[in-house]
Amino acid sequence: MARTLITLILLSLAPLAHAIDAAELLRQVDRNLQPDSYEMYRKLINIEPDGRRKEFVLYSVKKGGDKVLALFLDPPSEKGRSTLRLGDNMWLYIPNVGKPLRITSLQSVIGGVFNNADILRVDFAAEYAAEGVDESADGYTLKLKAKNSTVAYDRLVMQVDKKHQVPVTIAAYAASGMLIKTLRYSQMKDFGDGRLRPSVLETDSPLYQDYKSVMIYASIKTRDLPDEVFSLNYMGRVDDLRGK
Repeated sequence: MARTLITLILLSLAPLAHAIDAAELLRQVDRNLQPDSYEMYRKLINIEPDGRRKEFVLYSVKKGGDKVLALFLDPPSEKGRSTLRLGDNMWLYIPNVGKPLRITSLQSVIGGVFNNADILRVDFAAEYAAEGVDESADGYTLKLKAKNSTVAYDRLVMQVDKKHQVPVTIAAYAASGMLIKTLRYSQMKDFGDGRLRPSVLETDSPLYQDYKSVMIYASIKTRDLPDEVFSLNYMGRVDDLRGK
């Protein structure tokens, strides 16, 4: 009788032992999307309803969970501009302007559907708490809540590929429950470290009917960077990092 009771208890606990830890899955998603510290080249494309396109080329570096610096390389009208993010704080540097200008996460330095939070994305785990996860045959649904009111989106619903543990789609919501935008990851690619990562990110929004923005990752490479790089004083010297 005692042995039967113990067996029943163990069986009842078995599902708990295999339960997915939502916070750990979110941390793994962050690492699978990008290294902890890196340098990256990417192209951003804004596509208007009539088919017109505007393209930007950026060189970016990141360190840890919440430091990101990006330099505009193209078009010529934007060349030399840089943007810096330290946690919730963001700045835009424009050559020949006296000092960096404060910008917000919901603004966009390039226009289009991507905002500054998308362009200068830090780790999801730095901004969002994982409230729960549901599992299906081919993936997970992560439910995320912003840690404070300065985060661009109040809630995210992230569909995660089970094999690669990277996002497939992310639905971003305001505090009112309104859908702000949907982000779609695709085209898995090995950037040289043996790990497959999405190389294309597309977004659209019901707030920008028939507009679309696309981010294409050309290269992502692990790189250790000193803290001094991520400072207001360095924003005019980002190009010095390239080729080193």
